[in-house]
Amino acid sequence: MYTYSFEKLEVWREAKDFTKEIYGITTHFPENEKFGITSQLRRASVSICSNIAEGSARKSNKDKAHFTTISFGSAVEVLNQLILGTELGFISQENYLTLRIKLESITNKLNALRNHQTK
Repeated sequence: MYTYSFEKLEVWREAKDFTKEIYGITTHFPENEKFGITSQLRRASVSICSNIAEGSARKSNKDKAHFTTISFGSAVEVLNQLILGTELGFISQENYLTLRIKLESITNKLNALRNHQTK
């Protein structure tokens, strides 16, 4: 089976695993948030790894960097939603801190990838 270039990226693997964790945590959110913060948090987290994958298929480094930038923006959006989810009592402080550390790792790697793509 062919391995695509994005599948070799550590940042993509981390973002994919992070998304699975977000899905797990949001299953415990209130039912009335199903179409609110639950949906938004899931979609934004999926966007991180999806944009890494989509960008890897672009020909120019400028296009690749554009999708990496979008991925970074989605990561910041996730952070905002994690903060809100914690303040609303949907996420424990412990889970928030664990997720934030993982998200910081992802954003650091996205910055490094973008810097590489814009050289």
